[in-house]
This record gives sequence, C-alpha cells and structure tokens, in this order.
Amino acid sequence: MSASHGSVADMQRETHRQAQANTYLAPMSPRPAPRFLDRLTPPTLLTLILMASLPPMAMSIFLPALPQISTYFDAPYHQAQLAVAIYLGGNAVLQLLIGPIADRYGRRPIMLGSICVFLLATLLATTAKTIETFLLARILQSSIVAGVALSRAIVRDTTAPEAAASRVAYVTMGMSISPMLAPILGGYLTSLFGWQSSFVVLLFAGIGLFIVCFLDVGETSPGTDQSLWATFRGYPELLTSQRFMGYALCTLFASGAFFLYLGGAPLIGQTYYGLSETTLGLAMAAPALGYFFGNFGAGKYSTRMGINRMILIGSLVVLLGLICALAGVIWGAKSPYVFFGAMVILGFGNGLQMPNSIAGTLGVRPNLAGTASGLGGAMMIGGGAAFSALAGRLLHPGDTPQILLLLMIAASACCLLAVLWVMRRQRQLGIR
Repeated sequence: MSASHGSVADMQRETHRQAQANTYLAPMSPRPAPRFLDRLTPPTLLTLILMASLPPMAMSIFLPALPQISTYFDAPYHQAQLAVAIYLGGNAVLQLLIGPIADRYGRRPIMLGSICVFLLATLLATTAKTIETFLLARILQSSIVAGVALSRAIVRDTTAPEAAASRVAYVTMGMSISPMLAPILGGYLTSLFGWQSSFVVLLFAGIGLFIVCFLDVGETSPGTDQSLWATFRGYPELLTSQRFMGYALCTLFASGAFFLYLGGAPLIGQTYYGLSETTLGLAMAAPALGYFFGNFGAGKYSTRMGINRMILIGSLVVLLGLICALAGVIWGAKSPYVFFGAMVILGFGNGLQMPNSIAGTLGVRPNLAGTASGLGGAMMIGGGAAFSALAGRLLHPGDTPQILLLLMIAASACCLLAVLWVMRRQRQLGIR
C-alpha cells in the first residue's frame, strides 16, 4: 500500500471515529438548574471551582517554605524541591486511573474517596520527622487531583459541547485564585509559625471540601455495565488520535513553562534577587494573577473565536513575553520586577489557551470524557513534574534567570508547534 493511500485511509478512519463521537453530541435532556448543597441537581459552578482549587493550593502554598523545609530535614534543596515534582508525578499517574474508574463507577464516590486519602496524607506530612516520610506524604496527597479531573468531566457531563470551553474557562478562572493567594498565605504562615502551618491550612481546607462535595455533588455519570478493563481500552483510541494528542501536547508544554517556573523561581527569588519569604510568596503569585484575567478572556471569547484560534493567540503571548524577559536579563536588568512581571504575561497567555486546549481534549471523543480528562491531565501534570525536577536539578544558588527563561521559551515554542499541528490536521479532515 502506498504512503498516500495509507494517509487517506488514516483520515477516513479518523473521520469515521469523529462521526461516531458526534452521536454523543445530541442535545442533552433538560437538567434542573443547579442549587447549592442539593445533590439532586447538577453541582454549582462554585462547587466545581472548589473541587479544582484544592490541588493547585496543595502544590503551591508551601513553596516559600522550601528553603526552610530543606533546613528542617537537613536535606539538600533539590531533595526538598522533589516535594513539588513527586506531587505532580503522583497527579499524573492517578489521573490515568481516575478517569476510566470514574467512567466505570461514577464521579461521586471517586471524589469523596480521594479527599479522605488527602486528609490522611496531610496529617502525615504535618507530623513527618524525616524527609522520606514527608515526600511519601506528598505522593499520597496527590490523590486530591481527582478534583481537577472530575470537575472537567462533570462539565462535559452537564454542559452542551459548544459551551464547554467557556465553562471550563470560568472554572479555571476561579481556581486560579488558589495559586494566586496560596503562596502569599504560605509565606506569611511560614515566617510566623514555621513550614508545618501551611499543611494545617490544607487539612482544614480538605475537611471543608469534603462537606461541600458530600452535600452538593450528586452523580452526573452513573457509570457503565462494562468491565473496568473495557473502560481502559479507551486509551489506545485517544492515543492514536492526532487531534487529541495535539491538544494534549498543547496543555503539556504550556503547563511545562509554568512548572519550570515553580521549580526554579523559589531559588532564584531568594538567592539571586534576595527576596524574603513573605515577598517571595507575593512574587510567586504573579502567574496566577495573569491566569485569572486570561481565563476571563477565554470565557468571554472562546465560543466566538473558536478554541484553536484562542490557543494560538495564547501561545504567541507567552512566547513573546518570555523572549522580552530574557532580553531584559541579558541586557543587565537585575530588578525582580522584570522577571516576575514576565510571569504575569505567562499566566495571561496560558489563561487564554489552557481552557481551550482542555476542552479540545474532551471534545475529540465525547463518549470518553472521563478517560480523556484523565489522560490529558496525566500528560500535562507528568510533563510538569519532569520540567519542575529539571529546573531544580539545573539551577544552583546565585544563578541568573537566563537558564530558566531559556527552558521556558523552549517549552512555549513546542506548545505553539502543537497547536499548528492540530490546525493542519483539522484542515486535512475537513473539520472547522
């Protein structure tokens, strides 16, 4: 068979799969309007935001305390910094399991169970006596990633396809407040009460989320009669879809630039710019500030402009902002405002494109929404863990931001290439 004939056959299979998927896009039966703390109605937007907000809070609230954690456990900084990387790695692995399991057994029991594991892990982290115990607790804390994966799946369960990107944008706009405020709170708590205080806050936040979910999150997808193994068979179908992989790579590389920042900025902020823990906590919130406004733009314009165009615009904004920051550093700008100001632009561009990339992964195979959410999230967070660990390994006390900015620029350029690949593939398939 010739290469051209194979290409045509591939496109025919993809078009057939898309037609099958579109059978799930028929207008949904009318649902009652959401009522807060009434699980007989769909979860409210506030509940979805809270579900999606605790995972990034658990990732970022203790970042200003990393140098103190390193000292407390008498461990090198790169080992303490693994608390970020292994948390993200645990997120990635668990999302591979959570998506198909939630498709099989439903959203509600998986969400409530994950919060219980998170609460036990947070207690363990707070009382840890060795760095190994602390890192084990961080792995277990990653169970709370169910809040991110399932909030997206619930949006797909309860929202018409054309509105999904906007609703995801509003959920992520709300959840962006968490990483915006968490490092600030963590910095103050660390300076006043020590690093354990951040985990006490996480414990109470987890208890509150359990109560809200128990009362407000009913079952939006009761599951299926097929075996769990049959549910996992959705992965090959997604992995062989070029459009799904393109959207997933967009989220991977866009978040990769952010996770590089998380892995390297605490060290640069304290050893190069000389920021205190409190000031560093404020500075670490810079991307979240931009992300909030970027999400607002995505929620307002995604339906009108289309998801691919929004991803393209967001990717270009990030890339140009980082290049300008690198130029400023090379030309001798030593003010932290140059570096952290560029991170606001990073957050804004990611806020424009991330909800649309996520909606793209969910929309390629709507009948596999939970599995797609898990796989896409796993790729995004797994890549983030690798990027975060890379930053922690390559950077040393006193280093300039140049290495970190170069890595972030490379990740952002890959994101741009991924969306161009999706656009090219859709033209081949005749999809607008």
